[in-house]
Amino acid sequence: MPNPSRSDVIKPEVRGLSAYTLQHFDAGVKLDQNENPYELPTDLKREVAERVLRRPWARYPEFVPAAIIQTLAKFTGWPGEGILVGNGSNELIQASLTVTLGPGRKLAVPQPTFTLYKLMARALQAEVDEILLDAERLTFDVDKLLEASRTSEVVVVSTPNNPTGNLFDRDALVALLKNAKGLVLVDEAYHEFSGQTAFSLLPEHRNLVVLRTFSKAMAMAGLRFGYMMAHPEIAREVYKWKLPYNVNIFTLTAAELVTERRSLLNQAIADIIRERDRVFDELQKRASVRAFPSKANFILMKTARPAHRLFDALYSQGVLVRDVSSYPLLDRCLRVSIGTPEENDRFLVALDQALENKNGST
Repeated sequence: MPNPSRSDVIKPEVRGLSAYTLQHFDAGVKLDQNENPYELPTDLKREVAERVLRRPWARYPEFVPAAIIQTLAKFTGWPGEGILVGNGSNELIQASLTVTLGPGRKLAVPQPTFTLYKLMARALQAEVDEILLDAERLTFDVDKLLEASRTSEVVVVSTPNNPTGNLFDRDALVALLKNAKGLVLVDEAYHEFSGQTAFSLLPEHRNLVVLRTFSKAMAMAGLRFGYMMAHPEIAREVYKWKLPYNVNIFTLTAAELVTERRSLLNQAIADIIRERDRVFDELQKRASVRAFPSKANFILMKTARPAHRLFDALYSQGVLVRDVSSYPLLDRCLRVSIGTPEENDRFLVALDQALENKNGST
């Protein structure tokens, strides 16, 4: 009798994938996950906790979390029937791809970019058309992406792109929306740091889906919250896959308050942008480093030293960054998140030490 626990019951498309995972490292300066280095104000945290204490924990949250949807509708100016919320924007990416992709269907995606898009599409048995960025400048190949969009059910564009930090040009996005066969998912995880959003294109383009997260600028990575904006017809279809009660009462309460008090985060966002530009300028002064311009809260850099050795040399000094050298086109590249001024200074000192070969050899 067959053993039902055997791995061959798993789809071959899944068995051939590598899980999206990140090894845990302890470090005094943590600059590896593009998190906001500034915590939410303690008074705001306390108010969230007090509100949650007044709610029953033995009961499910509302099936449709009307309060946060109404708050987001007021904040964004997009109608609530076109807004869905999720346990991080990753869940909404997964929901959008699940209702659109499958065998015989195709995702078009630039590379390198956030790896989950491709991973999810492969698990859904869809074809993935990977459009490489320009090998030298790491800019988007708009012409090839437009071509791929004409035969793809979904196109995903991360802007600013992770891990390169560059923006997708607005005129190019309009052209993409007009040419695409199917949906265009614009992942705006870092849009607060860029001054650019696709939001104003939503009324004119029914195939546009805008995804946002509270894990970066909104300083809620530990609570997992994201939302999507789309034409109500598209939102209704994506909603069919959404898991019931997918966002817990603590996160719902925090998201509502943080949205209402968004102005409290403005200074931290401005500080991160200023530090990003300062760190970029500092990296530009180092002849052995090539830093790529960024409109996100991180910077991609390339050196002559193998990435894993430079990573180790920085980590040995208590500075944790992200080794992205396994991504297409990113050999010898590291990504560094922007921290506080003190953390950024420690990174720069550690980098100089590593480049001088005082903490490891090539």
